[in-house]
Amino acid sequence: MDRPLTKALRLPLIEICVEGIDGLLAAQAAGADRVELCASLIEGGITPSLGTVRAAIEQASVPFHVMVRPRGGDFLYSETEYASMLADVSALRELGVPGVVFGCLNADGTMDEARMSELTQAAGPLNVTCHRAFDMTRDPAEALESLIRSKVGRVLTSGQRDTAIEGLPLLADLVRQAGDRIVILGCGGLDLHNIAEVRSKTGLSEMHFAALKDVPSAMDYRNPHVGMGGSDLDREYRNTLTDTPLVAATIAAAKA
Repeated sequence: MDRPLTKALRLPLIEICVEGIDGLLAAQAAGADRVELCASLIEGGITPSLGTVRAAIEQASVPFHVMVRPRGGDFLYSETEYASMLADVSALRELGVPGVVFGCLNADGTMDEARMSELTQAAGPLNVTCHRAFDMTRDPAEALESLIRSKVGRVLTSGQRDTAIEGLPLLADLVRQAGDRIVILGCGGLDLHNIAEVRSKTGLSEMHFAALKDVPSAMDYRNPHVGMGGSDLDREYRNTLTDTPLVAATIAAAKA
């Protein structure tokens, strides 16, 4: 379930998607209201390491929600993958993180209501968000009702399009359908040029983005004959970081 805000905030509430503890520190320095903590954003975000989560608990001054996703790709999980998700949620609850983020689908494109309910129950008092698995469902209106039945607190969505601008009509519909039963957390290509427009045309009370920049690796020696994954060797020598000034500027645009 979603817990009430503990302090007065100027809406919309802004959540920043980050990779690792450095991203969290950059986002909170820029004025983020909340952070979604992930690993491997190049895959859309997967579960961060135990050490990363512990560092976040020690150093975060804003609430953070931890991604629980065992791999990239689709959201149809094997029994062993699902068991690992349940174990992760239980472990994160014991660690005392503020919230968790997960999503499971059936092969037919519906929410896996049984698994979503069980994961939410395992989370106990933690804030629970369904991630963009929702955007891969075949019937968003029914998927939203399924999440409400599962007692999920919020859903991250771009309106089932690549960007929130393209998904504006559905985002507005979802906000109306949700009422005060579940929070719609809007996302998808939000930046300082469009975030105010998306907010005004949808009525979103919470918005999510990742303001990133590529920074060249500090490695002096680079072996040109071997890579650690994929065919883009240059990519291994570019670090994707949270851009603190860009986060701050986009937050200012959203709350103007």
